[in-house]
Amino acid sequence: MADDDYNDVDMGYEDEPQEPEIEEGAEEDVENINNDDIPDPLVAESEGKEEEEQVQRPRKTSKYMTKYERARILGTRALQISMNAPVMVELEGETDPLEIAMKELRERKIPFTIRRYLPDGSYEDWGVDELIVEDSWKRQVGGD
Repeated sequence: MADDDYNDVDMGYEDEPQEPEIEEGAEEDVENINNDDIPDPLVAESEGKEEEEQVQRPRKTSKYMTKYERARILGTRALQISMNAPVMVELEGETDPLEIAMKELRERKIPFTIRRYLPDGSYEDWGVDELIVEDSWKRQVGGD
C-alpha cells in the first residue's frame, strides 16, 4: 500500500524539458567543429588584422606606469608568489612575496599586460616590460 501511494505522488519532474535527441550523423558534425587541423581562413585573417592594428596605431596613453597600476601589479604578483607560482628572478635569500614581486618588477620580468581603457570605449594593452616604472625611491626603471 505504501508503494502505491508513492507512485501516485507527483514529484514535479514532468515539467522539466526533455533532453534533445541526437540525430544520426550529428555526432560527426560535432567532432568536425572542434577539429583544429583545418584552419578557418576567416579566423586567421581577423587575427592577423588585430595584430596589425595594434602595431600600426600610435599609443595615446603615457608610457609611465601609474602608482595605481604599480600597486595592483605588485599585489597581484605577490599573491601569486605566495600561492607557489614560479618565480621569474634569482632569489638571494628573499622570502617575502612582496619583496620578490618588487625585484621582478625592477628586472622587468613580470608577465602581465595592463589594459588601459579610453573614454571612447577602446583600449590599449601595455606589457609591464614596456612601461617606465618609478618605484618608491623615485628611481626610474626601464623604458625606452
